[in-house]
Amino acid sequence: MSESREYYTRQLQIGSIHVSEEVVASIAAAAVLEVEGVVSLSATAGDIQELLSKKNSVKGIRMTTEDDALVIACSVVVLYGFSMQEIGAAIQDAVMQAVESMTGITVRAVHVNISGISMAKKQPKAE
Repeated sequence: MSESREYYTRQLQIGSIHVSEEVVASIAAAAVLEVEGVVSLSATAGDIQELLSKKNSVKGIRMTTEDDALVIACSVVVLYGFSMQEIGAAIQDAVMQAVESMTGITVRAVHVNISGISMAKKQPKAE
C-alpha cells in the first residue's frame, strides 16, 4: 500500500528521528544532479499539482512508501550522447546510497524516468 507522509520516522533506542519529506527529496535531487550526463530534473504532473496546492515539493522527485521502505521516482533530462541505461543505473545507485547513508531510511526502489534529452554541447569539467 502506498501513502504519502510529511515526515519519515526512525526509531532508535533513546528516541526517534523525524526527517521531513522535503529533506529526503532534496537529498535525492542532489544525488541525481551529481550524475554525469544528467542535465536537470524535470517537472512532472504531480509537481504541478503540488505547486497549485501550495505544498512544498522538489521538482522531478516523487516518493511513496511501501511496507516501511521508500520508493523514489526521479524524472530527468539527460545529455545527448550518453548511454541512458548507464545514466539510469548511476542515478539509482547514487540516490539509494545518498538517502540510506544520510537518513537511515531503507530505499526499496529508485525508478528513473528519462523525460527529455538535451542537445546542448557538453561543458568541459573544471579541474
